[in-house]
Amino acid sequence: MTAPGQQWLRDHLQPPTAAGWADLFPSYSRAERIADAVVHVLGITAGIIASAWLLAVAAFQAGGIELASLAVYSLGLVGMLTASALYNLWPPGRVKEILQRCDHAMIYVMIGGSYTPFVVNVLDGGLGMVLAGIVWTGVTAGIVLKVGFPRRMERLGLALYLALGWCIVVAIEPLAGALTPLGLTLLVLGGVLYTVGTGLHLLERLPFHNVGWHVMVLAAAGCHFAAVVVEVIPGSAVAG
Repeated sequence: MTAPGQQWLRDHLQPPTAAGWADLFPSYSRAERIADAVVHVLGITAGIIASAWLLAVAAFQAGGIELASLAVYSLGLVGMLTASALYNLWPPGRVKEILQRCDHAMIYVMIGGSYTPFVVNVLDGGLGMVLAGIVWTGVTAGIVLKVGFPRRMERLGLALYLALGWCIVVAIEPLAGALTPLGLTLLVLGGVLYTVGTGLHLLERLPFHNVGWHVMVLAAAGCHFAAVVVEVIPGSAVAG
């Protein structure tokens, strides 16, 4: 048996052979890689433009707390999209292995960032802060798990993704009372798309399953972005 310390050193400091690097990552066809590259380029471009617009509008129309929460959200969004693109498009090797950890960790950051505008600006102060504390504690635990223990406890990591994404249901009653019908619909739809996309991602034998997962992520992120605009930006035209 390998001692825990030796296993950690093997995971972190002892790279496999050149052939071994490729074995660490999923293998996709050329068509799948090209399609995935297109999705990522479109996603990053849309994410940067949307986030820049959001912060520019908020700088003139929102208060300091709202602007700060939107900055956290925007950093999570762009960071997740960037980390995903770098990892998925980088060739196999040590750098890709590091990028994989960052990609998986940034999903947690995106979850926390997506909660922040709502728990800070929409929910009652006490409840919002409690939920924010729970979510960001889970985010921190997830980052430690993915960065410090790569390719281990994968089921726990997946369960934590889903638990953090849906723990908003504990505050669904006050949240539903505070949100517009459109905002609530967009939030729920985004959560459903993320969850369905996760299931699609697990169907590894399905051609283009990884591309489909990333398309679902962009669609879900778009729903949540629209919800942020509707609920947090004062006088939003979408909110009417």
